Amino acid sequence: MEFNEKLQELRKSRGLTQEELAKELYVSRTAVSKWESGKGYPGIDSLKELSRFFSVSIDSLLSSEKLIYIADKENKSNIKGICNLLSGFADTMALMLIFLPLYPKPVNDFIYSVNLIAYTDISKINQILYWTTFISLALIGVIRIILNQIKAEKGQKLTAFISIVVNVLMIFVLALARESYAVITAFLILLIKGLLIIYERKRNGII
Repeated sequence: MEFNEKLQELRKSRGLTQEELAKELYVSRTAVSKWESGKGYPGIDSLKELSRFFSVSIDSLLSSEKLIYIADKENKSNIKGICNLLSGFADTMALMLIFLPLYPKPVNDFIYSVNLIAYTDISKINQILYWTTFISLALIGVIRIILNQIKAEKGQKLTAFISIVVNVLMIFVLALARESYAVITAFLILLIKGLLIIYERKRNGII
């Protein structure tokens, strides 16, 4: 008997609807419906709850091969989630480009390093470009962190792509303006995200 059939049998033996079982397991009714239709399997935590609630062993619910598959899938998902979270935090580091003293300000015969707020010796166009790209990347980072927490996978892929595009544009703009310290900082943010992508893909066997 397959897992979905076993689950249906156990649920009906308790006289429960899918919605009632979902409440007992602290999951959505859609999740229970998906499990019972054979379109997916519960995670390890949900399997433990099922085992406890119905007083059966996990082994009696699933074969060892399926358990290994679920554990591997959950591990890959966890690694991806951590990498996405760290990448989102890397994007918020764009705020450093506003508050750190990365820009030259000549005063008499000396050149001081100032932050973007005090950096007024540039054109209005450059000011707008700097503020727009820095704040945009930081906001994208916040959005990516939120999407990661609610596990919105499609949104994560889109914002990850936008993040890379904005980051590259930022480096290009700063390089044209010869803002060497700011370019290095922006490049480090991009490098961190690139390394996280490579790490996640290697751990998940993609590359």
